[in-house]
Amino acid sequence: MTTDGADISDELLDDESDSPVIKVLDGRELYEHFRFVADKGQELLRVDKFLVDRMHGSSRSRIRQAADADCILVNGRPVKANYRVKPFDVVQIVMDRPRYENEIIAEDIPLDIVYEDDTVLVVNKPAGLVVHPGHGNYTGTLVNALAWHFKDNPDYDVSDPRLGLVHRIDKDTSGLLVVAKTPEAKTHLGAQFFAKTTKREYQALVWGIPNPESGTVDTLIGRNPKDRLQMTVLPPDDPNGKHAVTHYEVIEPLTHVSLVRCVLETGRTHQIRVHMRHLGHPLFNDARYGGDKVLRGVPSSTYKRFIDGCFEACPRQALHARTLGFVHPRTGQEMFFTAPLPDDFSALLARWRSIPR
Repeated sequence: MTTDGADISDELLDDESDSPVIKVLDGRELYEHFRFVADKGQELLRVDKFLVDRMHGSSRSRIRQAADADCILVNGRPVKANYRVKPFDVVQIVMDRPRYENEIIAEDIPLDIVYEDDTVLVVNKPAGLVVHPGHGNYTGTLVNALAWHFKDNPDYDVSDPRLGLVHRIDKDTSGLLVVAKTPEAKTHLGAQFFAKTTKREYQALVWGIPNPESGTVDTLIGRNPKDRLQMTVLPPDDPNGKHAVTHYEVIEPLTHVSLVRCVLETGRTHQIRVHMRHLGHPLFNDARYGGDKVLRGVPSSTYKRFIDGCFEACPRQALHARTLGFVHPRTGQEMFFTAPLPDDFSALLARWRSIPR
């Protein structure tokens, strides 16, 4: 089972779902899909039978799959299908993605496949593509595209929690994602994300030039109590915070902005976006975190027109998941993949490079 602790997100998709998130074992974050409370007269009953009786349309084999993937919790702990439910037990079905309110429809959406074998698939996601269905985005997502790609593969069920995306990136972030095609691959890759042994490098264009030009941001991150759509850096003793570590380095200082390399040690919600704002250097055109305003430079009419042109060239936060590295779950080989900057990000850089420092 993979989660944010196993890092289900490079930047968890709060943009895409309002499904409740519950914290469970090993720092993992999971979305609750169903919850049942056994009444006081409950006779001892296997949990798979207990759930089949309450979830119309779900098969016992599918529920066993969920149990095998540690997706069934009783009183907050994962259990296997033969666990016997007793009075007042709280039974939850949780997954590493938001709840799909509708059946996943296979859609012929082009995929930029960087690598694929019988175990894993690495895809370069374009900006603007939602990863998981949910919160109004029930079609046109990466999961719908994967359903189409695997429609002739009888071993791949897009709704099977033991398969699929191991981590995620925001809708308006571009870059690399890995998909597990077997349960063993998802377990193996999830363990790597949890152990922080994967290699993930992002490139971001930020307002200003950080000082020092390289360093590490080590904080707690949690939901902003003043704005539930934002995450924020929390005080060191805040029980709602999650440990987040980002290593950064300026790789190209420009006039009023700089291109920064960010290496993730953890994978919290909006981590890079939050940490760069915390340093006083929000991502360029990041509307959620204040980067869609003129934050550096004298705001003359000419300069404002230039900035407006930059916003039009790259109409989203300037963030790209450039590098992804992991150990192949079947061969044990170390694998590294790189995705070049997309056209909108490259066009944005070209505009800034045209201005002499």
